[in-house]
Amino acid sequence: MTALLLIALGGALGGMARYWISELVEARYGDRFPLGTLLVNLIGAFAIGLAAGWLPDGPPPQGGGFGPVWAALVVGGLGSFTTVSSFSLQTLTLLRSGRAGRGVLNIAVSVAGCLGAAALGLALAGGWG
Repeated sequence: MTALLLIALGGALGGMARYWISELVEARYGDRFPLGTLLVNLIGAFAIGLAAGWLPDGPPPQGGGFGPVWAALVVGGLGSFTTVSSFSLQTLTLLRSGRAGRGVLNIAVSVAGCLGAAALGLALAGGWG
């Protein structure tokens, strides 16, 4: 039960942070490209890389459990902070509205950027090899 409460708390904070950052970016740069979602996903990917390298109870082995810090920060916080579902819908909207180039760009930058950000976070946390 404690893990569920920690996940809920982390999820509430992560969701609010996602909303705040997305709104801030959209207000500054407009909504012609889903830059807010991209930024949130890059930050989230970097943060999960750091968490994987730094947290004492971090990522569970296959089939294993996870500790309270991982539950709150990664499962709850980063789980609600990152926006893969928003990314998917925004990319489909770009593709369906005749802006295929922007849709493909969003896919390429999001996937490559988030993988790179996660690898950088893990490397900086000392967990790369």
